[in-house]
Amino acid sequence: MTTAEKSDVIELLVAQHQHIRDLFADVESASGAAKQAKFEELRRFLAVHETAEELITHPRVRMSGANDVVDARLEEETESKKLLAAMDGMDVSETDFDPRLRTLRIAVLAHADAEEREEFPLLREAADDRQLRVMALALQAVEAIAPTHPHPSVGSSMTTNLMAGPLASVVDRTRDAVTAVLRKG
Repeated sequence: MTTAEKSDVIELLVAQHQHIRDLFADVESASGAAKQAKFEELRRFLAVHETAEELITHPRVRMSGANDVVDARLEEETESKKLLAAMDGMDVSETDFDPRLRTLRIAVLAHADAEEREEFPLLREAADDRQLRVMALALQAVEAIAPTHPHPSVGSSMTTNLMAGPLASVVDRTRDAVTAVLRKG
């Protein structure tokens, strides 16, 4: 079953976490231009994934009263965004790229594990099957328009994402399109 075929938001996010693990492995095993392309795919996927979680799943878990769990996840996301932002635009041949990638990998995968272990059970308790299916659709809708680069200065709250996210998304997607054209030319 592909990520798009997952029936509820938890299944979808668990599949995305596995995809993130696979992308890290792909970046680490590649070299040259292939490594650069894989890193850019990872960067894009992480930026989109975290924005969607911040807008869809974290607020639902917070509504159940689990503020401490959500706050811890948001803190982890902010740290990962800062690490990723520092790497955004780096050439994979730079000497400090691989050590930074390892640090990012450890942080992101620890965050994903904490979500699966602590947050997703709370989400499953807080929402019925229908709500979880609707949340999966909402998550995919957000991902279709989310920023494609990390923006740690935007913050991790739903309000700041809703206010700054659309502009960041337009800027990011324009930047991605121009970069793609310039690389081909």
